[in-house]
Amino acid sequence: MAFALLFLLLSAAVPFAIQRELGGQWPPLDGRLLSPVALISCLALLLVYFSADGLRLYYLLRAQGQRLPARQMARLVFINILFSNLTPMATGGGFAQIGYLRTQGVHLGAATAATTLRTLLASLMIFLPTPFLLGCMRSLQENPMLAGWSGYLAVFAGFYAGFFLLTLTRPRWLMAIGTAVLRWLRAGGVIGEERLRHWRFALYRELLRFAAALGASFEGPRRDLALSLLFTLLFLLSLFSFPALLFWLLGYSVDYLSVVGLMVVTTFAMYFAPTPGAAGMAEGVFALLFAGVAPAADLLLVLIAWRVLTIYLGMLIGVPVTLRLLLKRGQKA
Repeated sequence: MAFALLFLLLSAAVPFAIQRELGGQWPPLDGRLLSPVALISCLALLLVYFSADGLRLYYLLRAQGQRLPARQMARLVFINILFSNLTPMATGGGFAQIGYLRTQGVHLGAATAATTLRTLLASLMIFLPTPFLLGCMRSLQENPMLAGWSGYLAVFAGFYAGFFLLTLTRPRWLMAIGTAVLRWLRAGGVIGEERLRHWRFALYRELLRFAAALGASFEGPRRDLALSLLFTLLFLLSLFSFPALLFWLLGYSVDYLSVVGLMVVTTFAMYFAPTPGAAGMAEGVFALLFAGVAPAADLLLVLIAWRVLTIYLGMLIGVPVTLRLLLKRGQKA
C-alpha cells in the first residue's frame, strides 16, 4: 500500500509542476485525442504492445520445452505490469511472474532463466544504443540539462551493457558470488551452519537449473529464440511509438526515429530510478527531453496520455487479474 501511494504521488508530481508553469490551469483535453482515428490507432498499438510483451516470454519458455496457453501468458503480462510499477526499480514484476509460473508447474530455475533472459534481452536493446545516441543526437547534446553529463552517461551505459553480456555468457559466476555472500553471513553470525548448508544446497540446485534452462534457451530451437528476439524488438518499438503517435494526433510533424531515440534514453534513465515504477523519474526525464517538441500545454497532454496507455491501463487490468488468482489460491488452500 505504501509503494502504491508513493507511486501515485510521484507520478502526479511532474504533471503538477508543469501545470504550475501554465498558471495553475490544466490544459483542456484536445478532442483530436478522442477522435475515432485516435482511439482506433491507440487500440491497435496497445494490442501490439501487450501481445509482443507476452510473446517474447512465451517463446523463451517454449525454447526450454515449456508450453503455456494464451490465457496464462496474458495473465503474466498484466501481473508483470502491476508489480513492476509497485516496487522499486521494477524488481517485483519478475518475481511475481516466477511465482505464477511455479503454480503452473514450471520449476524455479526455468522460470527464473526465462524471466531473467527476457529482461536482459530488452535491457541490452536499450543499453547498447544509448552511448551512441548520447554522443550523436543533436537534441541531446544541445539540451542544457544534459550539458557535461552525456559522456559520463554513455560510458556508464557501456559498462552496464557489458555486465549484462557477462551475466548471459557466465551465469555460473553467480554461484561463486552467492556462496561468498552466504559464507560472509555465516562468519558474521547472521545464519548458522545448518542454515548455511541448506541455503547453499538450494542455491546450487536452482543455479544449476538456471544455467541448464539458460543453456536450453540458446541450444533449443533457434526459431523460438529468434522469435523471442523479434517480439522483444517489436515490444520496445511499440512502447517507444506511443509518444510519436500522440504528437502526430495533435498535429506535430515529429521525426519518428528522433522520438524513438529520445524514448530509448528516457527508458535508460528509468532503469535507475529507486522509486516504484520509476514514478517521478519517468515523467521528469520525458518532460526534459521533449520540452522542445511542443508547448507545455500539449507536452502535458502527451505525457499523461503516454503514461496512461503504457502503464496505468495495464496496472488497472492487472489488479483484478491478481486478485482473482489470489482468491482462487486461497480457496484451494
